[in-house]
Amino acid sequence: MCGVPLHLDASMLLLTLVVTVAYAVLARRQLDLGPLGGYLIGLGFVVSLLGSVLLHELGHALTARRYGIGVRGITLELLGGYTELDRDAPSPRVELLVSLAGPAVSVVLGAAGVAATLALPDGTLGDQLAFQLAASNVVVAIFNSLPGLPLDGGRALRAAVWARTGDRHRGTEVAGQVGRIVAVGTVALVVVLTLRRALVPLALPLLLLVALTLWRGAGQSIRMARISRRLPLVDLARLARPLLPVPAGTPLAEAQRRRAEGATPVAALAVVDTTGRPVALVEEARADAVPLHRRPWLAVDEVARALDTLPALPVDADGERVMETVRTHPGAQYVVTAGEDVVGVLHIADLARLLEPERKMNT
Repeated sequence: MCGVPLHLDASMLLLTLVVTVAYAVLARRQLDLGPLGGYLIGLGFVVSLLGSVLLHELGHALTARRYGIGVRGITLELLGGYTELDRDAPSPRVELLVSLAGPAVSVVLGAAGVAATLALPDGTLGDQLAFQLAASNVVVAIFNSLPGLPLDGGRALRAAVWARTGDRHRGTEVAGQVGRIVAVGTVALVVVLTLRRALVPLALPLLLLVALTLWRGAGQSIRMARISRRLPLVDLARLARPLLPVPAGTPLAEAQRRRAEGATPVAALAVVDTTGRPVALVEEARADAVPLHRRPWLAVDEVARALDTLPALPVDADGERVMETVRTHPGAQYVVTAGEDVVGVLHIADLARLLEPERKMNT
């Protein structure tokens, strides 16, 4: 839509089911409809809600484009939706404008729905459809304006803290912590509504799932802020493991012995051809999975991957470029190059230890 790729998350099925059933009960009371009519009105409300969310996200996307930020796509999911941008906003002002564009669209649509609801006769289908437009957009605007990441209000809070402190990462951490408070508040609200029997039974798991999603999104925002703060420490010349060349056909046990007895026990095993040119890289996970008694009889070629199939990084790449490559080409190893020469191998576990030193790693 408008040149922006659109994706639907599987969680939308749960949202569609719960909202259709819950709203059908309300519509049948208001319009004196049968079960089928109620469910059709409920489904219409879902369509209205999704359309409102889509327009909300387009507000973000088109505003981001206005300021030169590329848009990878829009995804509709349990929390409503999110717009994936190809880079961060360059300033707190742009961050604030992009974050508020979505709620602004929802407010305009909600106001139009309220005006139509007031103008139409009560108890009619037109009145009910107008009410759907008003309600869906008011809900989207209010919910997304809550001041905690990953919601739009959280992005606005991040922009405010960023503008005051000059530290974007600090803004993200503050907004992420507030997002966790919003998640806990959502659980408390669910408990209160449940005790008062004000919730449709199907709405209980949905709201709890929303709270869990908020908590995870806030935690991920905090984590990424801490990682981003350490990106300047990424230096591939120091971080990449050196190569230990082994001729094609060398038994795996022999190659591992040479590495263990060499000057660099963590070196990457590179399979070389008859001219000494590296052509493949031993994959450590596959090598470790080979039983010890088989390693003397298994050539390194059998657990290696051709170099030209591995993602490559120039040795002078900064932390931002390294993270972008990891995001777009996830893997365990990355070839580090200087011109046409392979000078080392970046292991994702080494990068993770550098960026998250307090997190426990499996390798």
